[in-house]
Amino acid sequence: MILVIQEEYVPLHKIVQRRLVQMGFFDKLKKGLEKTRQGITEKIDQILVSFGKIDEELFEELEEALIASDVGVDTTLRIIDDIKNKVKERKLTSPKDVKELLKEELAKILSSGDSRLHLETTPSVIIVVGVNGVGKTTSIGKIAYNLKKNGKKVLLAAGDTFRAAAIDQLEVWAKRAGVDLIKHAEGSDPAAVVYDAIQAAKSRKVDVLICDTAGRLHTKKNLMEELKKINRIIDRELPNASKETLLVLDATTGQNALSQAKVFREATNVTGIVLTKLDGTAKGGIILAIKSEQDIPVKLIGVGEQIDDLQEFNSREFVEALFSEE
Repeated sequence: MILVIQEEYVPLHKIVQRRLVQMGFFDKLKKGLEKTRQGITEKIDQILVSFGKIDEELFEELEEALIASDVGVDTTLRIIDDIKNKVKERKLTSPKDVKELLKEELAKILSSGDSRLHLETTPSVIIVVGVNGVGKTTSIGKIAYNLKKNGKKVLLAAGDTFRAAAIDQLEVWAKRAGVDLIKHAEGSDPAAVVYDAIQAAKSRKVDVLICDTAGRLHTKKNLMEELKKINRIIDRELPNASKETLLVLDATTGQNALSQAKVFREATNVTGIVLTKLDGTAKGGIILAIKSEQDIPVKLIGVGEQIDDLQEFNSREFVEALFSEE
């Protein structure tokens, strides 16, 4: 008996279309990282060109460049130590080789952990946390848009009830993304909003429920209690649901973003980072500091202001775009 396995036929125009979309994403990523590339890789290129050999002075210059780009002292020292060891092991002598080693180190740091969004159940839940002003509401709208574009039915819950503006902004983004919104009056209990949103998600057969939360760090104890209450309601009403807790951080705030990551990690089980405004900073090294020092995977990055400019994070593409030559 001969077993014939038929491969799925994919028309050529579909393959070309997919490839163009992938290329479009990479070009957009490359353009979005222009300032970061100028801040990190162009400085590193200048350093490497100015040295004729690999020596301690070269490593000191690299160290300064990485720290100045918000990579962080601890992460920078770890990167430099690893590069020094590899230079010895491989008996390298040309400064050009150091650039490839640096790419290896950055890719190693960024690729550890799971950068995918896990939304396997119906409904799945995304809880979005972060301080005011980091682009939290905008990120929720863009996530909703991307999910809907991929065929998912999405519902938003306006859980930041402490600011009327937060509810209004989320309503605007819900309309832009073409998804429904569950809201209560300003000052309502955020957990009550989430409860009603869960019931609506069940009855409407929603694929993904995205819950906004208040962004107040000055009352850390209240923030923790609030997030715990929201999580208890989700666990009780949707015990088997896939759940992501995404922390939105603004890349332009540098080391302050790292401090926020520490606080929110204490307050709740953060499963991933949404790093916004990477297109607006020359100090994009903060992405390495967050991953290395807090060990939270970056899952989405914002590289522009358009509704489709929030991309799934791919460590390999990120490093290639960062070091790409125009």
